[in-house]
Amino acid sequence: QVQLAESGGGLVQAGGSLRLSCVASGTTCSISTIAWYRQAPGMQREFVASASSRGVTNIADSVKGRFTISRDGAKNTIYLQMNSLKPEDTAVYYCNTNFVGTAYWGRGTQVTVSS
Repeated sequence: QVQLAESGGGLVQAGGSLRLSCVASGTTCSISTIAWYRQAPGMQREFVASASSRGVTNIADSVKGRFTISRDGAKNTIYLQMNSLKPEDTAVYYCNTNFVGTAYWGRGTQVTVSS
């Protein structure tokens, strides 16, 4: 079993920055990749970024150059640094991992970017 807990969301003006955190707990020794997804109202959940235990990262084209993902393996924590935020980044951001064939999701953290 894996538990994921996101934090760091909030309300920010366009052009501002936020840093999201996701802490993994439970049976975390075999977790390879942890990812961020987001879901805006009325939209499908979409991939944002991921970081593997070996340091391989992937960033969605829509946020490339503005968002950075990092991972602290010792703390089982991943971070999403979001800069130059735009109103279209407004969404609930979720942490995700797959463990023994099961997908785990956090409860999400709301990010709202005002224009």
